[in-house]
Amino acid sequence: MKIALASARFIACNIGFNLSQIEKYMLQAKTMGADLLCFGESYLQGFECLKWDYEIDKNTAVSLSSPEFTQLSKWTAEIGVDLLFGFIEKCENALYSSCAVLSNGKLLHLYRRISKGWKEFWHTDSHYQEGDAVKLFSYQDKNCLIALCGDLWDYPERFLQGTDLLFWPVFVNFSIEEWINAELADYLKQANTVCSDVLFINSIVDGEKPAFGGCYHFADGEIKECLPMGKEGLFIVDV
Repeated sequence: MKIALASARFIACNIGFNLSQIEKYMLQAKTMGADLLCFGESYLQGFECLKWDYEIDKNTAVSLSSPEFTQLSKWTAEIGVDLLFGFIEKCENALYSSCAVLSNGKLLHLYRRISKGWKEFWHTDSHYQEGDAVKLFSYQDKNCLIALCGDLWDYPERFLQGTDLLFWPVFVNFSIEEWINAELADYLKQANTVCSDVLFINSIVDGEKPAFGGCYHFADGEIKECLPMGKEGLFIVDV
């Protein structure tokens, strides 16, 4: 199985641009022979897209029946590349930081972040919620889990399920120097505590607090291969 990891640029609060990025990279992943293309946490709307005012944020979030979600599902069938991506989900009156896996036009798996670090919880009310389920799903005969960013730091024990492959979409905005000199080793160590095969996916954004992307295949406590922080694009992992 070939999995493409996207160190991709987004624009916060610009779903149109971010959708165009997803389509562009799906087409590129297809030419690279990928079965699945993965993006980082909250990629669809862009991390830090929320204002922590529910009356505003409910219009930023998207439901599973939204036009955006429908379009992404159609692309997986039409282009022939499956998709894993983070997004801000609206379900009834609740908002979640979620991650979806779409395969051949259908929703294969939905995961909602279980740790609260995605939100300014000192400002938010009960509309902003966390998930409570960490469930295995099967993808091409592999038992898989998804953890979103802080989940592996706050609740590592919940991901000890004999998983073949763990997807770890994140949003981290360390400087490249901080990442190389300190943080990368910590993330590698934490990943290895829960699974021997982890795919780490981070995004790129410009601005006052830039993020520099970076995608890594952590295997048996080592960096097997990567597209290092500071590089934009795709790379293929064979698993």
